[in-house]
Amino acid sequence: MVYRPPTVPETYTAPTGTSRSDEAVLRINNLSKQYGQRMAVNNLSLVLRKGDIFGFLGPNGAGKTTTIRMVLGLITPTSGDIQILGQNLASQRGKVLPRVGALIETPALYLYMSGRDNLRAVGSVLGGVSRQRIDEILELVGLASRQKDRVRTYSLGMKQRLGIAISLLQDPDLVILDEPANGLDPAGIVEMRDLMHRLSAEGKTVLISSHLLTEVQQICSRVAIIAQGSLVKETTIENLVRGEGEFSVHLERAQQALQLVRQQAWGNEAHLDEEGALITMAPDGLGRNLNLFLVQAGFVPDTLTAATKDLEKIFLELTHSDSGEVH
Repeated sequence: MVYRPPTVPETYTAPTGTSRSDEAVLRINNLSKQYGQRMAVNNLSLVLRKGDIFGFLGPNGAGKTTTIRMVLGLITPTSGDIQILGQNLASQRGKVLPRVGALIETPALYLYMSGRDNLRAVGSVLGGVSRQRIDEILELVGLASRQKDRVRTYSLGMKQRLGIAISLLQDPDLVILDEPANGLDPAGIVEMRDLMHRLSAEGKTVLISSHLLTEVQQICSRVAIIAQGSLVKETTIENLVRGEGEFSVHLERAQQALQLVRQQAWGNEAHLDEEGALITMAPDGLGRNLNLFLVQAGFVPDTLTAATKDLEKIFLELTHSDSGEVH
């Protein structure tokens, strides 16, 4: 479903005194949604700033879809409020929703029409979109060379990109994408990843809900993880996967090197990972000192890098999920 916001003739103007470079494009304040006795979203607060590619993760039933629907004005919160570009969604709905583009689930497309005609058709419903704007969007999503072809000839990845193109017709500041890489082959996933980075480079803020954790790790600059409607972690991807001062060393005779390192006070918790790499702290916390120690002991590293954590393992730990199922 491609979300089509209400049309307003006026151009949005940021509140006086707001710097667009550090502006909070989306601010969710103490947001809750209750259905009977069940709390679907519980006191959730998030801030997305201009240029963010923000990953929104959680197990099935965590409250992500409910949150997204509240941001799009499709569900009324039980409590809390949502601000888009500094304007309250509840009181300024007609102003701010046209600044939001969204692709939810599978895009609804006219398969018998060309990609360009799909954009023209939706644009007419929105009050008209210029030829120049359509040209810009087709170029941005990488469909310029196939714009005259019927959509039924498009691959799944191309249809997803056309769906995103529709969400961009009104040049929104905030783009919300629910499972944008769902069902795509590896080439389609790479195309989608590149598109997300292009949108961010244009200054757009992108909120991605995805179950592909490896893609989230490669695409997103920041991430929020929720469970049972509550926020359990919000940070940068870099901070989330950063190791705790450990280094990963690939070298020959790793088992013998491990035995030696474990005899050192700084290395008594060293171990080998699933790939046989030596994971250990370093003398004085410095990688160069670890490299020197190993070389002098006759173990020359092939590679030595700061160790990082696996995002999937972090997700399972934070959400206490056994299945690893993310929705």
